[in-house]
Amino acid sequence: MKHRLFYNILLYIAIIILANVCAVKAKAQVDAQFTQYYQVPSYYNAGAIGTTDYLRIRAGSRLQWVGMPKAPRTFAAVAEMPVKIFSKRIGVGLIAQQESMGLYNNLIIGAQGAYKLRLFGGELSLGIQLGFIDESFKGSEVVLPDNDEFHQGTDEAIPTTDIHGTGFDMALGAFYTHKFFWAGISATHLNSPSISMSTDGSEAKQYNFQAGRTLYFIAGSNIPIKNTLFEIQPSLLVKTDMTFTQWEAGARVRYNKFLTAGLAYRGNDAISLTLAADYKNFFLGYSFDYPVSAISKATSGSHEIWAGYSLKLNLGEKNKNRHKSIRIM
Repeated sequence: MKHRLFYNILLYIAIIILANVCAVKAKAQVDAQFTQYYQVPSYYNAGAIGTTDYLRIRAGSRLQWVGMPKAPRTFAAVAEMPVKIFSKRIGVGLIAQQESMGLYNNLIIGAQGAYKLRLFGGELSLGIQLGFIDESFKGSEVVLPDNDEFHQGTDEAIPTTDIHGTGFDMALGAFYTHKFFWAGISATHLNSPSISMSTDGSEAKQYNFQAGRTLYFIAGSNIPIKNTLFEIQPSLLVKTDMTFTQWEAGARVRYNKFLTAGLAYRGNDAISLTLAADYKNFFLGYSFDYPVSAISKATSGSHEIWAGYSLKLNLGEKNKNRHKSIRIM
């Protein structure tokens, strides 16, 4: 009976996510692209918090398409941990992202909470994220050439002054961890926030920006190789706005819970190499993406680096036998 109730809750969340994502029309995506997505699952899924007995902090930066003017530059940070309220274990977390791309800049801040249920030998985590998106456009750097058959010196649709605006943002996610694997489904920008951008907040000359909903599926595992110090860590990420779908899959090999190396492929986009190290409670990871599409003519590739720290928490005797997430085993 209890498992049936949990199943209905999960099914209800999935229906809400799919119903909202399927309603997407032409809207801009504001989520960043990270090759080391498996290190920051809470960036994509609000349910992926508090899955271990650690306070986990990750911060990183990505330089997309190096050599291309005004290419995306992204910084992101996540922090998450479990807490106990009235003897019930829940997860809490924070995310922050700042990205510049062309003349656009966006800032995303979110607070996360997750309710946890024991299910089928693992743990189901149902999460919500509430926050805001701040969008800005450097209209002062716009150049409109005269005497051009495609442009004119003035265009009311293009701002020529710096503008910005802020909107409420919401995300939902369900994340399941088991001693053999982890997986989750989520939707970001579920309310598809419409942001009015202006120079002074007045009604005159406002420009609207709408953040598109994006659906994510993320999964991975940790497979020890018997009688060795090696582990294989496959992972998969699929994202779609029901207009465009992208996937990436790869596998990493970790030695003695210390050094990690891996390869991955992002469909019709890039191949990537990842190197990482865990030392005591510290983490450092680097990845390089080489494009396989025509964009390789304009760039030498993309670089990404993450650093992190994990602090063991004491949640009491009742939790001493809880399994660790295979993301850090």
